[in-house]
Amino acid sequence: MAFSISLPDFVHPQLRHVVAKMSLFDTILFYVVHLVDKFDLWHRLPVLLGAAYLGIRRHLHQRYNLLHVGKVNGKKYDTEEFSYRTADGTCNHPVDHLVGSQGTFFGRNMLPSTSSYALLEPHPVTVATKLLERRKYTDCGGQFNMIACAWVQFMIHDWNDHMEDTEQVELRAPQEVAVGCPLKSFKFLKTKKLPTGSPDLKFGHLNSRTPWWDGSVIYGNNEEGMIRVRRFKDGKLRISGDGLLEHDDKGIPISGDVRNYWAGYSLLQALFVKEHNTICDMLKEHYPEFDDEKVYRHARLITSAVIAKIHTIDWTLELVKTDTLMAGMRINWYGLLGKKVKDLIGPKFGPVLSGLVGLKKPRDHGTPYSLTEEFVSVYRMHSLLPDTIVLRDLKSTTSEDKSLPIQDEIPMREMIGKEGEKKLSKIGMEQMLVSMGHQSCGAATLWNFPSWMRNLVPHDIDGDDRPDLIDMAALDIYRDRERGIPRYNEFRRNLLMLPISKWEDLTDDEEVIEALREVYGDDIEKLDLQVGLHAEKKIKGFAISETAFFIFLLIASRRLEADRFFTTDFNSRTYTEKGFEWVNKTETLKDVIDRNFPEVTEKYMRCTSAFSVWSSDPDPKHYLPLYLRPAT
Repeated sequence: MAFSISLPDFVHPQLRHVVAKMSLFDTILFYVVHLVDKFDLWHRLPVLLGAAYLGIRRHLHQRYNLLHVGKVNGKKYDTEEFSYRTADGTCNHPVDHLVGSQGTFFGRNMLPSTSSYALLEPHPVTVATKLLERRKYTDCGGQFNMIACAWVQFMIHDWNDHMEDTEQVELRAPQEVAVGCPLKSFKFLKTKKLPTGSPDLKFGHLNSRTPWWDGSVIYGNNEEGMIRVRRFKDGKLRISGDGLLEHDDKGIPISGDVRNYWAGYSLLQALFVKEHNTICDMLKEHYPEFDDEKVYRHARLITSAVIAKIHTIDWTLELVKTDTLMAGMRINWYGLLGKKVKDLIGPKFGPVLSGLVGLKKPRDHGTPYSLTEEFVSVYRMHSLLPDTIVLRDLKSTTSEDKSLPIQDEIPMREMIGKEGEKKLSKIGMEQMLVSMGHQSCGAATLWNFPSWMRNLVPHDIDGDDRPDLIDMAALDIYRDRERGIPRYNEFRRNLLMLPISKWEDLTDDEEVIEALREVYGDDIEKLDLQVGLHAEKKIKGFAISETAFFIFLLIASRRLEADRFFTTDFNSRTYTEKGFEWVNKTETLKDVIDRNFPEVTEKYMRCTSAFSVWSSDPDPKHYLPLYLRPAT
């Protein structure tokens, strides 16, 4: 029930309407968050206080930033009968077999944009040319490598893809920028828009992938996809003798999702196919009575959990590299009491003390699980892609810092699609993995969107080349507007964040401010979300913007706590005793690499995480317990 209260003066005028919808308890929490935000404090607080702030903010987002799209029309089913991940994502939600399945609606974290700006205002090609296109490659230093970059696509292709319409759209470059555009016009398919049957959100878009963390990137999103990748012997998936993916007669890799594939993405798929098959060998050894189907189902459960755990407590910690986030993400998985206590006595004490993983029942906060339109938008990270892949010479002796001499630089254009698969086959899995480990990826900043992606051959869902080239930078801007994603300032207000009132609130860079004025004038409300996310001042240790991070904060928890196989059925009974042990002992991507490529990390990796540049310094040792540390 909403509570009427006199608003303190410190509440921003543009956020006062939000409080009217809140209970007294939530109003008090909002005041705490808002006051901390006014002074830009949360990431400067000691670790435990910073983690408490994030917990409060996450609670508010769970209450006010989860909107269901469409009707709930599934049926109840026997969860004991479906104690495994199905091919199309059905039968995960405990009382509705359709929630989270392939072909269901994307949810929302906020209502669609209420602005009156036209779809082409300003023109997406103008925005791409003047604010996004790479001028000079900017990398992100030693924090994030090309394995981490490829991991973004590896996860996105596990979670979401918008179903397309049959109607084409054509964008023509405005005359003022046409000379500098690689494509003077380009065509693409509209996003399919369907009635939801709901009075609040009347139209929505369908997800052609399964939004659960179910490993569909290697297993497929439906029965047909699953059949394509399986060997139907000992539970294993298809893989070639050189450790890379097999290919069909057209040269397209055989894997769970092959849309817009490139060599680095295929490599991660192959690595986790190898992990799946290694798990199959372990299961056959300990449970010889298991038939092919039973081995496959358990191996998929285990592999999916390993992927989810790596993303939660390894990849994310390199993306937002602070002690506060290390505490927060480990609390998500293990709880405040930590791994040792949880391993010893299990998840006995609820989500705060024992973590979200292993809860007695899934939690969806009154909104059936889905991934959201806004989540798709903040995960647009094409600027992380470089212009070339730097191939390292593995035959040379490594130096003291384990760096390797450069053997070759291959343009990214040659590493995508069928040509990229041929190159990867010649390079080999180990050399490609080590080379990606040693190469820093791009920074999420303006003027760093790869130029080669503005003249790109896109793929169909089956991996075939499409006939029309696209300008991906312009398309990213168009897609957000087409799908009703609020522009930057409205987006922040909807996330209970302080809006900007002038360009200087966004960035200190005078050159950027001048460029923003050239495109948007002095109308800060017109600023596109993507431009704002890339222009925003970064928190120390963050490779992404704070605005994007707050969507991550909500969804990262939701992917775990809403999933039956990370809550009710995250146990040795469902996973097998040895499978459950496998998940619990795996902490990082390095563990997976070590299992499948013994000695590679010992020989070539100096850093702590396999997602950092391998020749960079390892994380410093801390003698103060994590929760007692000051802000980093």
